[in-house]
Amino acid sequence: MTRRQHRADDVWVGVDLGTQSVRALAVTATGEVAGSGSRRLTSLRDGPRHEQDPEEWWRAVGEACRAALRDIPGEAVRAVAVDGTSGTILLTDPGCRPLTSALMYDDIRAADQVQRVDAAGGEVWRRLGYQRMQPAWALPKLLWLLDELPGAAPEARLAHQVDFVNWRLAGHAVATDLSNALKTGADLIKETWPEEVFEKLGVPAGLLPPLERSGSVLGNVCAEAAEATGLPIGIPIVAGCTDGCAAQLGTGRLTVGSWNSVLGTTLVLKGVTTELIQDPLGVVYSHKAPDGGWLPGGASSTGAGIISRDFPDRDLDELTRAARGHEPARTLTYPLASSGERFPFVAPEARGFVLDKDADEGDRFASVLQGIGYVERLCFDYLDMLGAPIGGDLTLTGGSTKSTYWCRLRADILGRPVLLPEQAEPALGAAVLAAAASTGRRVAETAASMVRLRETIDPRPTHTARFDEGYLRLVAELERRGWLPPAAAAHARERTSR
Repeated sequence: MTRRQHRADDVWVGVDLGTQSVRALAVTATGEVAGSGSRRLTSLRDGPRHEQDPEEWWRAVGEACRAALRDIPGEAVRAVAVDGTSGTILLTDPGCRPLTSALMYDDIRAADQVQRVDAAGGEVWRRLGYQRMQPAWALPKLLWLLDELPGAAPEARLAHQVDFVNWRLAGHAVATDLSNALKTGADLIKETWPEEVFEKLGVPAGLLPPLERSGSVLGNVCAEAAEATGLPIGIPIVAGCTDGCAAQLGTGRLTVGSWNSVLGTTLVLKGVTTELIQDPLGVVYSHKAPDGGWLPGGASSTGAGIISRDFPDRDLDELTRAARGHEPARTLTYPLASSGERFPFVAPEARGFVLDKDADEGDRFASVLQGIGYVERLCFDYLDMLGAPIGGDLTLTGGSTKSTYWCRLRADILGRPVLLPEQAEPALGAAVLAAAASTGRRVAETAASMVRLRETIDPRPTHTARFDEGYLRLVAELERRGWLPPAAAAHARERTSR
């Protein structure tokens, strides 16, 4: 790709495919947001199933990009990169027309396929550090789709969520990035598909896209896509990553031991290590960083989605004011909005629960906020048990950072300072990848120049201990129900006693 010196008004576009919306940002080299756009998405949920319409993604991408670029001259737009939800897949025909709905990142209908997947690839999975796959991962869902559509297999193509959008942007088939391919079984050490595993599983060789590292150039925006999105014809399309990795890149904190906690509809933790983290239970998995090294983490089904479900159309500021008087809450909530948990333990049968339901609404809302904080704390206790370095900076991103109270509450429950970036969203991380590719700089260097910190929140010394009892009560209840392994529960208790 031909590079030129960037001008002060140049921008790079990052597109984030979230659960509830598509978000586009046009960002300058110094991290100023020159334009933004967002469009809502709809989901179909039915028990363990969660689907979206891929064509709606493309329409929303077009509308969000047009809004973001409304006041920006075309010659200023240098490149675009897309991030998406991890493990979301569909099958398309050779022309990128969907053959199926998109099975979303937390869809667990493929639980029966996991044993077959692990029998074929267990040795590879162990070498990659996660030991076994989870029902929500992409490879079990791919087998489920192939079982459901056996006649489509000869012409079908696998597309991760970002692949579908990148394909539409380029106007032709493109490679997938190693980040999104992790849950489909890509060998991130060799940076290849484990062909012998797919042969055992009966996955057609022509179904899988080529692999590239995040930050590689995949193609250029075609005329049809330019018309739909407002992106200039011919600008580079840069390989993106999962939303959790994009959020990590967007924090600018890429030193070993640093972590980012993304709290939106669900909770995703992502950190930085030099070595692969080995997890015998397969809860934690590691993405390969664009510059080398590893980005370990996990995705919980816990998150703010339960607020949308249980407190619809309510004044959240009013509820937050009421929650302030309940520290700690009498009610104990395990805030799981859908079936099944993925991190800090794997339990497809897990369900959310509420104990002491007779409390008032302020206490009930406080228990939801605190319950999410307890799960976040348990995630860090689990990472510590695995030997992951967790003592570096901790940034918070995601929609929850709009609430200063909730950020402070999480700092108190975790007992550590939290940093809030000025732009707390994965689309910024995608823009960082686009900028690094078009300027030839390392991703870490690019991120450091494009990310701005808004605030640091320290835990209140007298508050952290207030939440120990509620935290340990949740740990005990999760263990009693058979979801949290005894070793993880014991380590959480031991760390709390320190």
